[in-house]
Amino acid sequence: MSQWPVYTGASAPHDHVDALPDPPPWRAFDGGPPLEPPADTDGDGGAVSPDRVHRARTYQATEESVDLVNAALYLRRPLLVTGPPGSGKSSLAYAVARELRLGPVLRWNITSRSTLQDGLYQYDPLARLYAVRAAAVRATHAADPVGAAADGAQPVPADGDGGGDDGVEDHLRLGPLGTALLPYRRPRALLIDEIDKSDLDLPNDLLNVLEEGQYRIPELVRAARHTPRAEVMVDGGRDRVSVEDGTVRCRSFPFVVLTSNGEREFPPAFLRRCVSLRLRRPDGDRLERIVSAHLGAPDDYARGLIATFLDRSDAGELATDHLLNAIYLTGAAGLTGPSRDALAARLMPYLEGGPEAGDGDGF
Repeated sequence: MSQWPVYTGASAPHDHVDALPDPPPWRAFDGGPPLEPPADTDGDGGAVSPDRVHRARTYQATEESVDLVNAALYLRRPLLVTGPPGSGKSSLAYAVARELRLGPVLRWNITSRSTLQDGLYQYDPLARLYAVRAAAVRATHAADPVGAAADGAQPVPADGDGGGDDGVEDHLRLGPLGTALLPYRRPRALLIDEIDKSDLDLPNDLLNVLEEGQYRIPELVRAARHTPRAEVMVDGGRDRVSVEDGTVRCRSFPFVVLTSNGEREFPPAFLRRCVSLRLRRPDGDRLERIVSAHLGAPDDYARGLIATFLDRSDAGELATDHLLNAIYLTGAAGLTGPSRDALAARLMPYLEGGPEAGDGDGF
């Protein structure tokens, strides 16, 4: 029986993702055979660093974000999250993965040089060439060790750096996007971080893969005549999965979060295929909840910093992280009076525009 919402934003992990209804007919996928996702043994959404663990546990979801996360899950569509730096865009992916027990979050950090293939898989043809040549040297030594020594050929140990199999799959690893699209029984969580830093073509290149829920690996397609099933490594570990005929097709469409700082516009075709969420500046009540989740109930001085933060936000963009830094450090440093106020001012700089950071005004 389905239920809404599957993701509640309440943080406590549960298995309600299994109660998702069948996808819309135009978003149904049939990849197989079904795979079990990696176990999230610590219950923290695969957030391997203490920072990510903490953010996943303390994330304060808004009603709008809960609704749109569930819309993306129900519709099997990517979630495009836009907002200023420090607004919790990437933390949302970890918070959802933790609550829904989606296993380790797959993360693809975008740069201006990122290509679609970087996200799907990486293949090292030079390493394969070296392995083939090393195997040929070993075969020569095995057939005619005396003649090979006379020719100056140096033996290569079977378990050495240059040894190993010369199959394509031994020099190929799936990327975060490629791994997320494997036919897992439950959706994987994929974070494509700062998509607006990409080359202009990348959003369009993503369209077909995210729409079809599948991709082909040309190197494995060419080898399929002799090796129809390849065992390839996945992103984030040493596990291997079977890929048949060089084609990967998902079964449960992954929970994909694409983050953007709002620094560029995206093609209408790309936006049409996403559920869009814009994270807005938190109000006073939500800031108090955020501070309480991270540092405990705010005292009078912290409430004063929250009020000043809101006043200064009217003149320029500020990051919530800076407010948390100011509240923590002004308490931990043991300062009082003007010194404490001056330190707090310097810890809450404007991201761009507005007055210069650290001018001391407003405190």
